[in-house]
Amino acid sequence: MDFKQRLHRATERGQQTKDAKARELAAKALGEEEFRRLHSSYRMQLTEHIEGCLNQLAENFPGFNFETVVDEKGWGAAIRRDDLSIKAGKRDNLFSRLVITISPYSDFHVLDLNAKGAIRNKENFSRKHYQLLKDADLDSFEQMIEQWTLDYAEIFAGDNS
Repeated sequence: MDFKQRLHRATERGQQTKDAKARELAAKALGEEEFRRLHSSYRMQLTEHIEGCLNQLAENFPGFNFETVVDEKGWGAAIRRDDLSIKAGKRDNLFSRLVITISPYSDFHVLDLNAKGAIRNKENFSRKHYQLLKDADLDSFEQMIEQWTLDYAEIFAGDNS
């Protein structure tokens, strides 16, 4: 085999390598778009469930105000309440809140549920739950949202501060 034939074959191998890399990048981009779509779908479904649970909690404890949360930390809902406490003639403002959100999409392909809460000025409620998007079980997330809402309600109802 002369040099001209070897050069031609080397050029063909290089072109095949280039084509394979291009196909791999295209497949990866399509996979990334699929993960984004999946995350968006899960986020919308779970956000509705969060809103439903927190609305019911706000109805159960008069004084809580409900609001939808959409910010850089995620999507979900929050309830907030301000109370006035007078002890020994001293006035004190007490705030209580519960925020449950789904974190924004990340390159880690994770569905991430977060809850933070305070009861009468005490930050005493913090929960996290996550699963890989490809393995995510929405039923378990919905049960977690319900359980965290019930946990917060129990702590709030039992606080005598």
